[in-house]
Amino acid sequence: MSETPQEKLPDPQWDPVYLHARKEAMLILGVWFLALLWTLPVSYYNGFDSQIEIEQVTFIWGMPSWVFWGIGLPWMIANLITVWFCFCYFSADDLEPPESTMTPTEQESAGDA
Repeated sequence: MSETPQEKLPDPQWDPVYLHARKEAMLILGVWFLALLWTLPVSYYNGFDSQIEIEQVTFIWGMPSWVFWGIGLPWMIANLITVWFCFCYFSADDLEPPESTMTPTEQESAGDA
C-alpha cells in the first residue's frame, strides 16, 4: 500500500469579531469556573458541619461566616472583574460586513439607512 501525501489545507481566515467574542467568552467561563472551584468546597466544609452548636456560629456583616467567605467574597470579586471586563477588556466591534464583500444592492440599502 502506498501512502499519498495529504494536501495541507490553508488556515481559515477567522472573522475578528468571532475571535474577540471567543476570547471574551473564554475569560468569562474561566472566571465562572474559578468561582465555582472556590464556592463549592468552602461552603461545604464551613457550612455543613453537623457538630457545630448555634452559639459557635460567627457572623460577618450579619451573615454566617461561611456564607460570607463561600458566597459573598467570590460574588464581590466577580463583580469587580465584571466592571474591569466591561470598561477595560471588552472590545466593541463593527458588525457590518466590509463593503468589498457587499453586493451593489446591499451597498445601496446600507447607504439608505
